[in-house]
Amino acid sequence: MRKKKGISQSRCALILIGQNNAIGLLIGQAPNCVLPYSASVNSRFLRNLLAFSLATFDAATAARAQSPEPSTTLLNVPRAIVLNPETGKVYVVASKESSMVVYNTANNPISRVQTGANPVAIAINSVTNRIYVANSESGTVSVIDGATDSILATLDVAANPYVLASDQMSNKIFVSNTFSDTLTIIDGATNSITKLKAGSANVLAVDEKLSKVYLLGYEDEYLKVLDEKSLTISKIKIGMHQWSIAIDPDTHTVYVTRSGYAELVAIDLLTGGVMKIPTGETPCAVALNPAAKTLYVVNHTGDSVTAIDAAKRTVLATIKVGHRPQGIAIDSIRNRIYVANRNDNSISVIDGTSNKVTATVPAAKNPFALAFDPKIHQLFATTIAGPPLELIPIN
Repeated sequence: MRKKKGISQSRCALILIGQNNAIGLLIGQAPNCVLPYSASVNSRFLRNLLAFSLATFDAATAARAQSPEPSTTLLNVPRAIVLNPETGKVYVVASKESSMVVYNTANNPISRVQTGANPVAIAINSVTNRIYVANSESGTVSVIDGATDSILATLDVAANPYVLASDQMSNKIFVSNTFSDTLTIIDGATNSITKLKAGSANVLAVDEKLSKVYLLGYEDEYLKVLDEKSLTISKIKIGMHQWSIAIDPDTHTVYVTRSGYAELVAIDLLTGGVMKIPTGETPCAVALNPAAKTLYVVNHTGDSVTAIDAAKRTVLATIKVGHRPQGIAIDSIRNRIYVANRNDNSISVIDGTSNKVTATVPAAKNPFALAFDPKIHQLFATTIAGPPLELIPIN
């Protein structure tokens, strides 16, 4: 097949296996990226694409080629915006500026910290008040003092760091790189680095109670589990197209969305049991309301949210929200769920008791990730085409 010409060096072609294994194509903005057009993709190519975008679309979108939806390239949703609950500071990556935006809820000033080139993800250890930023183009992690918002160290973690996660109890930071099967482990006390062959992960999550790190790979059939103490890796077979994760530390259950199969996988870590729960199309985010023991799954191409009883593992409701929902945040005190509708430029507010949308709040262009501060009852969003940080008014 001939390659399609005309893709400029400032654009990338995203190919993603979607519902029923249908293949869709979306052209999205990404810096310094040249990718081939093809009817099929191999494993390495798809992994490369995931480093640049989380956007997806269905066959109907492809049919509307005459008037396509706005092209967007999304940062790593779970780590693009992070709240430190101890200090009340909010941190957001500003990739184009090679900086991190800092918002201090105590006195409302906004400042910036220069990082390495193209920062894409943030992790926080609120106990030590250290912030870690993965700089994709620099191949580094910036270590930042949360008290002074100054750079303490710049650590070389090899090319294309993409996701990272922090274990506050062990004071370890875990970094995975695109194009690499090496997991970098940073000792938060000394900034020393250990390398471990673990495979490339698109998402990292930590269960601090069990001292386990979970590695999700979109093309991997297995959920990989790293034991922090022994540095051994075990595998649980759950199927391909793993996209996002939520952990219930009280029940030792891990929940993983499978975006290409419209389902949520519940893994009981004590028994090894695996159960699959149906969702809407292209589940791209999952969050647990620990107070109500209810899971909420954002269905990107389904324009909906699936509410699931975590104890019974049954679907409670399918809630229609805005167009191309992406990010989610939970207010467990007031039992509210906030969903960022990327292409509607809005935030849906869901009442967790009735599982119905009670309000739709305007937001800047293409909101895709959210953070909520329960102490001051404030919702924060980061956007693609709007400001890196936006305060969303909610009642």
